[in-house]
Amino acid sequence: MAIARVYESAGADCVSVLTDAPFFQGELAHLTAIRGAVTPPLLRKDFLIDSYQILEARAAGADAVLLIAEILDDATMQGLLRQTEALGMQALVELHDRANVARVVNSGATLIGINNRDLRSFETRLEHSLELAALIPSDRVLVSESGIKTRGDVSKLRSGGIKAVLIGETLMRSGDAGATLRQLRGGR
Repeated sequence: MAIARVYESAGADCVSVLTDAPFFQGELAHLTAIRGAVTPPLLRKDFLIDSYQILEARAAGADAVLLIAEILDDATMQGLLRQTEALGMQALVELHDRANVARVVNSGATLIGINNRDLRSFETRLEHSLELAALIPSDRVLVSESGIKTRGDVSKLRSGGIKAVLIGETLMRSGDAGATLRQLRGGR
């Protein structure tokens, strides 16, 4: 909860909460606790593959969920997206592979995340967001994820049509997450 409060005080527009236990040592209970501690919208960041997980997210206080195109077939992705919307939440539909751009766009997703980290090689390229942004209709809100380290990175992405960034590792590795977030947002 303390980290979420630091993010809120530094101006975070949304707080991403890892709830995956096996890979990221997260817990759904963290989402509930953070919901009671901060006011910005909360994103449940997990490997969501089942409609029950969407209901859990809503019950735990999530305002949004992450849906990852690389792990969902078309029918499941569209079904989870519709369920999320029906529950009054947003879905950040994430992709990495260029081959998934059309699938995500055709799903009707309006909030699209581009993961700059290739999870097969763990290579991270900021330019990946810019390359894929050119393939996505301008009426979608694009979020660049992974590898954002400086205010210059944020500015570069913004000039390429990216509307938001999801930053985790840079903040967690900094000695002062609040100061780092303020700097990334353009403040002091």
